Amino acid sequence: MTNSSMQNASRREPGYETDPAATSGEGLGALLAFAGPRRWLVALGCVLSGISAVLALVPYFSIWHIVNAVLCASSGADIATGAQQWVLVAAGCAVASVVTYMAGLGCTHRAAFHLAAAIRVACCDHLLHVPMGYYQTTSSGDLRRHIDTGADMTEDVVAHKLPDVVAAAVTPIAIALLCFAFDWRMGLACLVPIVLGMASLSATMGKQAASSMDDYQDALDAMNRQAVEYVRGIPVVKVFQQTARSFREFRHTIVAYGNLAFGFAQAGERPQVTFATITASTFVLLIPVAAFAASTVDAGSWPRFVADFVFYALVCGITPGMLTRIMYIGQSTMSARTAARNVQAILGIEPLPQPDFPQTMEDASVEFDDVSFAYDGSARNAVSHVSFRAEEGQTIALVGPSGSGKSTCAALVPRFWDACEGAVRVGGHDVRDLDPRDLMENVAFVFQNGRLMRGTVLENVAAARPRATRDEVLRALEEAQCADIIAKLPQGVDTPIGEGGAYLSGGERQRLLIARAILKDAAIVVLDEATAFADADNEARIHDALGRAMEGRTVILVAHRLSTVVDADQIVVLDEGSVAERGTHGSLLERGGLYARMWEDYRRSTEWQVKSERTGAAPAANEEAGGPHE
Repeated sequence: MTNSSMQNASRREPGYETDPAATSGEGLGALLAFAGPRRWLVALGCVLSGISAVLALVPYFSIWHIVNAVLCASSGADIATGAQQWVLVAAGCAVASVVTYMAGLGCTHRAAFHLAAAIRVACCDHLLHVPMGYYQTTSSGDLRRHIDTGADMTEDVVAHKLPDVVAAAVTPIAIALLCFAFDWRMGLACLVPIVLGMASLSATMGKQAASSMDDYQDALDAMNRQAVEYVRGIPVVKVFQQTARSFREFRHTIVAYGNLAFGFAQAGERPQVTFATITASTFVLLIPVAAFAASTVDAGSWPRFVADFVFYALVCGITPGMLTRIMYIGQSTMSARTAARNVQAILGIEPLPQPDFPQTMEDASVEFDDVSFAYDGSARNAVSHVSFRAEEGQTIALVGPSGSGKSTCAALVPRFWDACEGAVRVGGHDVRDLDPRDLMENVAFVFQNGRLMRGTVLENVAAARPRATRDEVLRALEEAQCADIIAKLPQGVDTPIGEGGAYLSGGERQRLLIARAILKDAAIVVLDEATAFADADNEARIHDALGRAMEGRTVILVAHRLSTVVDADQIVVLDEGSVAERGTHGSLLERGGLYARMWEDYRRSTEWQVKSERTGAAPAANEEAGGPHE
């Protein structure tokens, strides 16, 4: 995470200050950095949990004194005198242990809630500074899962597991000291299972296990993504009568996940069996050692020996639970690493570079100067040495075959990505030298895959200009030909969109996006297949709306339907990422090149008709009107 983005987060959300340098680490240390000034609560909670673990052992020490007092006393009065004070000590320490533990959990929970909120704030703030093109290649579901998983796992680790880990670490140390307080032989017999249990746990919680857990999580994420694609593709399977075999990738991810999970379980099988055997056999060494010790006890030492044996028997009884809690140490480490990896996957996204000395747009011109661009991981350029210029108020149309780089050029104008070579100039300056906020305020765009937010129609359109009045939003909707959409909605512009509200067709959604662009009132408009997914009626309305959105503005227009570009001031024909031709509609037709061939293909497609099944000819006029076929 960059220092600037973290500082922005701190300014926006007072109380969520974070140490930027600390967040670049791994595991629990990186997560605790998000706790900021509340890290002392985590430390206090862990200390209280350790104290609680020590206090929880005092009753066992008291039991030894009570048993010894009972066996050594000569009368009932002596028993009462000797045991009463230790009963009170045991009860007091037991209550104090619970109270201290709850107080520690209160501290860690308070810090954990703040920490989880700080992680969400930091991630969301950082996402505000990444290139917008990132969102075209990354699903919102993946982002939400990484943020929520990281925050939720961090909250669980800090609130619950971390204090339990401290208690689990303190308990064996305290027990080791107590074990040698009475009879070192029986004490040593009690410690052997603890040492063996911790050794078996280390075999299952080492670096290799952590790496395997990362692979397991990656396989689980891949299977979840493919499951979503599988569900979305079910309608296609039904329409085209395909079988589930068409989803081979989904099947492969399931098999890969199953193999990985099975291998992970097999790798831990022997250590887990060893651990379970040890925890179930804590008395195996104590009994023979106690029998040997009993053979060396004289008659006068029997009361003390019995008290020692009762104490060590109780210690053996609590050993399985203690070892199980120690097991959480490894699990907490893995959970912390997974949570930190999820968070850093978000914070590791390169932010959009900010200019040191931002320039201000001088006009509404757009110029591509020998621009080349390649997507990450691609071996070839999406656009290569593209040059053209749109003066203020002009319309430049980008046309060409699919995959020729039209949409990529359109996305470079609002700086969804930065050019690898050359320069994209807006308002006379390289977009990389402009203030990103100034650029976004002066460029409106409507793409074929535009999205609406969860909210009302009014809120979606007003997102372009949050300070716009309700009347201004309604006027933009009217100019975008959205009156029929609003009329059919149960609550008009206050109707929610999506789950629990209204669902819109692709053409209706495009008209709302155009209304958003009109409300923004930007000097430059980028339109990328704005009529995509529209039926005939919606397309006509969208054309009317686009006419209003383009009026008096500089327009970069990407279109497959060539009828929409005939009036453009200049048409740039792209082919395989390069400029093949440029000129007006008439001059390009006279040239007889690629554009002329595309126009002829387009013209033939508009004249195509379904032929009559009987005659092989196009339907007669009366048949088109619904008249009789005979």
